[in-house]
Amino acid sequence: MTEKPNIREWLFRALMFEAESEIFKSAGIRVGADAEAVEKSLMEETLRPFSVQTRNEALKMARIYALINCFENSVRDLIKERLKEQFNTDWWEKGIPKSTREFAQKRQQDAQDNSWLEGDNSELIEFTQFGHLADIITQNWNDFSDLIPSQHWIKQRFDELEKARNYIAHNRLLLPSEFRRIEQYVNDWDKQVGF
Repeated sequence: MTEKPNIREWLFRALMFEAESEIFKSAGIRVGADAEAVEKSLMEETLRPFSVQTRNEALKMARIYALINCFENSVRDLIKERLKEQFNTDWWEKGIPKSTREFAQKRQQDAQDNSWLEGDNSELIEFTQFGHLADIITQNWNDFSDLIPSQHWIKQRFDELEKARNYIAHNRLLLPSEFRRIEQYVNDWDKQVGF
């Protein structure tokens, strides 16, 4: 008759392995699968049907898309954080312009009614457009003026970034100088506001 595995012993061994693996990792010894290598392999497999030129262009644009994505979402997070400080749980109703609230609510409802994509439909601010973000900040200027030099500063940069964002979203290629301008605007934001 075989003995039943002892759950406590199994759990203890698992915890010990986890602790030991951290020691190995800190010594530069790889433990487990290399997530980066697995991701690279999956990417290569996914893009294999396309020409080398198309793949290279897509990978080049993926970097700038990721930058814009991170930037846009960090601005949304900053808006939520600052408006929650000011208005608490009523931040959406009191801090967001009515036209923007209505726009976001309509987009959220459309996404729920007409899409096979689930996505994250919980936060209404996720349904605002990029251009709305500068408008929200300028409408609540007292809550952001300690971070941003002027309303003109944010409006000018966000207008240009929105054009670039939309260009990228429609899978058009940018020139290296345009990459640098986007990176510069994001760096300007980081120096001024931080991430």
